[in-house]
Amino acid sequence: HVQLVESGGGLVQPGGSLRLSCAASGFALSSFTLRWFRLAPGKERELVARISPGGSSAYYAESVMGRFTIPRVDAGNMVYLKMDKLKTDDTAVYYCNAWHWGNDYWGPGTQVTVSS
Repeated sequence: HVQLVESGGGLVQPGGSLRLSCAASGFALSSFTLRWFRLAPGKERELVARISPGGSSAYYAESVMGRFTIPRVDAGNMVYLKMDKLKTDDTAVYYCNAWHWGNDYWGPGTQVTVSS
């Protein structure tokens, strides 16, 4: 059974940090492009970060560049998103995604709320 499940979301103050995790089961992440998206109320879904198989290429949205990191750690079949210097605009539901030529898997999402 193919599954992605995110964890690590929660409430954090502006300027704080969180690390989101995404556990994959039923398939191996190593050959997949890994992505994190977010969806905030009243906004379109946004691609936050992406990393290629092997980790040779990474992309970050301008809104998170220099603050978010998507490390390539295939051991343990996990995906992470390290978020630093969080802003209120980062409040959203965050989704992990694994994509590889016709295989497009999504997690159910985890809520991140940045508020004082």
